[in-house]
Amino acid sequence: MTTQIPTQPKDIVREDWVLLVVLSILWGGSFIFIGVAVKELPALLIVLARVVLAAAILLPLHFWLQGPLPRDRRSWTSFFVMSLTNNVIPFTAIVYGQHFITAGLASVINATTPLFAAVVMATAGVEGLTRRKSVGLFLGIAGVVVLRGVGFADLGQETIGILSCLLASASYGFGALWAKKRLTGIPAVTSATGQLLCSSLTVAILALLFAEPSQFLAVSSHAWLAILGLAILSTAVAYLLFFKIITRSGPMAANLVTMLIPVSAIAMGAAYLGERITANEVLGAVLIGFALLIIDGQLLRKFGLIR
Repeated sequence: MTTQIPTQPKDIVREDWVLLVVLSILWGGSFIFIGVAVKELPALLIVLARVVLAAAILLPLHFWLQGPLPRDRRSWTSFFVMSLTNNVIPFTAIVYGQHFITAGLASVINATTPLFAAVVMATAGVEGLTRRKSVGLFLGIAGVVVLRGVGFADLGQETIGILSCLLASASYGFGALWAKKRLTGIPAVTSATGQLLCSSLTVAILALLFAEPSQFLAVSSHAWLAILGLAILSTAVAYLLFFKIITRSGPMAANLVTMLIPVSAIAMGAAYLGERITANEVLGAVLIGFALLIIDGQLLRKFGLIR
């Protein structure tokens, strides 16, 4: 029997707002880790280390929490496609892009993911794109643009990096659709472990063909610490939270984290790197906050502003 896919998106579970904030910090940190690692390694080797180490962490955890991995073809086909759209393509595109642009700009571009996800979902007829959701999404994108200030008006040699990161956002959008159709009901640790195992195999083959794995031998301890942080915190732990949010509140809710990531990155930069917070960043953060409230809708319903 085929399960009918709902055409209306879910409201976000209250607990998942906390997870979204935590996830935004973990993934906001990933751009900092990548910014350190790209100084010593090419994109494919960074992605290889990220997915292999994360898979090595999650595999024993899966055996402990869930037992054996699924053995049916449908599950592994689902994991493989998800690994391409949610790991291999976007991870490589973001790391490659960060050879040309800053970590902050990469995180800002990554915040376009909910817009791509909404368009993909609506086109596929999986989740209806209501007027309220559309307003919220475009307000969120406006907030991202304000965060960046005038940077988008002067692309210069950053064009390659920006387009590469936009490719990553588009890929995440298709990954949200695939997760909705094929991964709903699968435990978070199973989805995360399955896709990372598939990603490890795919990226390992690509690295052997197009990179020099021997470069790992010359990497400094500073870069290795960044890679470990990327693999453990920004991948293994982050994906457990990501798929938990998908299970409870849906993929559109999970992808809202990309709007919070630039805000988290700015806050971390101010707290740990002494970076100055500008008026643009404050205004952009406010716009993004309003966008999230509009997209979720629960607070608006509480005050009778919408039904």
